Amino acid sequence: AVVSTQSTGASKADAKYPICGASSICAKVVRDRCIERWANPETGLDITECGSGYPGDPKTKDWLRRNIDPVFGFPQFVRFSWSTADNLMVKECVGVRWDDEEEEEENVPKINSFFKSIQKESNISRHRFYNEIGVKSRSVL
Repeated sequence: AVVSTQSTGASKADAKYPICGASSICAKVVRDRCIERWANPETGLDITECGSGYPGDPKTKDWLRRNIDPVFGFPQFVRFSWSTADNLMVKECVGVRWDDEEEEEENVPKINSFFKSIQKESNISRHRFYNEIGVKSRSVL
């Protein structure tokens, strides 16, 4: 049987609708537990002090600034497709110009575009963080 549902996007939905607020709290708790339990393969990186992960959080922004490498960008823990990380990389990282690029080339994608999420189903493997902590995708609630 096919189930049909309607959904509506709303700004500040977690403050307006109790179910959205509850799911937001659940997501935050799960995220925090995942971070606490993750066996981080990058030595010397304290991910427990990364803040809430929200763009407006000063602790998150400070953590990003302290952990950016001007050549390699961020540790694998950071989602490169996140606009906050993307903007900081554009601002703080060294630009790259490939020898085979021509001056008149236009519409060349930024390097960060290769890290953006893919909307359709794909065969790309999930980040090992999610596999290690046992997070599964759910398409049906």
